[in-house]
Amino acid sequence: MIEYDSYGPEKVLEVYHPKSGMRGFVVIDSTALGPAKGGVRMTPTVTPHEVSRLARAMTWKNALADLPFGGGKGGIIGNDKDMSPEEKAEFVKAFAEGLKVICPEHYVSAPDMNMAESEMKIMAETIGDMKACTGKPANMGGLPHELGSTGFGVFHSTKVAVEHLGLDLKDLTFAVEGFGNVGWFVSKFMTEAGSKLVAASDSRGVIYNKEGLDFEKLAKAKEEEKTVTKYGDGEVLPSHDIKKVDADILITAAVPDLINAGDVDEMKFKLIVEGSNIPMIHEVEELLHKKGVLVVPDFVANSGGVMSSYVEYIGGTEEEMWKLIEEKITKNTKLVLDGAKEKGCSPREKGMEIAEKRVLAKCDVCKV
Repeated sequence: MIEYDSYGPEKVLEVYHPKSGMRGFVVIDSTALGPAKGGVRMTPTVTPHEVSRLARAMTWKNALADLPFGGGKGGIIGNDKDMSPEEKAEFVKAFAEGLKVICPEHYVSAPDMNMAESEMKIMAETIGDMKACTGKPANMGGLPHELGSTGFGVFHSTKVAVEHLGLDLKDLTFAVEGFGNVGWFVSKFMTEAGSKLVAASDSRGVIYNKEGLDFEKLAKAKEEEKTVTKYGDGEVLPSHDIKKVDADILITAAVPDLINAGDVDEMKFKLIVEGSNIPMIHEVEELLHKKGVLVVPDFVANSGGVMSSYVEYIGGTEEEMWKLIEEKITKNTKLVLDGAKEKGCSPREKGMEIAEKRVLAKCDVCKV
């Protein structure tokens, strides 16, 4: 069930296509700072409630990133692993047809789970406006998320957090939950910086080796065998056990609600960086904060993707994208972590204080 409060959501659109059976929805949480911006995901279990939570995260993410976007998110119910490419394209096209009433004036889409540049191409062409979505192919003026913008941003946020703790990336081990687009790139950047990757997971399990995993070998196993568990040199564990491995840093990069209150006492990490959206509820973040674990919230750490989207939206270049992400992520992570330390609160509390102030300054319909 969608929860409503003084900020929103402003609009909820549900789309159904009888012929294909496609069901989808968009939640426009806030347009106080500009058109609602946020990706669309396709999973068998996605719900309006999940999408509304993600849309709210986008409201704070865009505000903290100081971008002229509000918060929104989309979801299509479907398992693309059971679909042919033609069936998936039909679902995406049907969804896009329903979005013509809100795109791009009120909502600008982008790729999310199981959606990529090919799906954005379908959406832009179906809606008939190149500004209806970002993450399009390069030949359509796009800056595809396949370039690794989100993972690049998560890496720089992690780098700032490590420095904030007075540590050195070269002395630390890390684990990555989800070896998809974000997990792949953040692993690449982290290992290049000298950190040791000891565990990675996907939907089929975890590969763990305390002596370290070779990134290139792991990437090859994922590409050729479709799972990290085929790496061949390490312990294979159930997917959810990524939370229990022995590492200095955990970077989440896949599913929502990964970590719950019952996990807190078992976790050994010094630092958790939320490369995925809503990997835990706020109350769990507070428990980790009280335990002394530094948690960099999703709307601080993983905004590289929406920054890339903004550069595409205004017709910028790939070079401008990398520069903007590094500068903004570094600045915003420092702002939040230093502010939280000074105030004696969690990073989320400080980040929310900054983001809410920016939204309220421009919101004519918010109840304050």
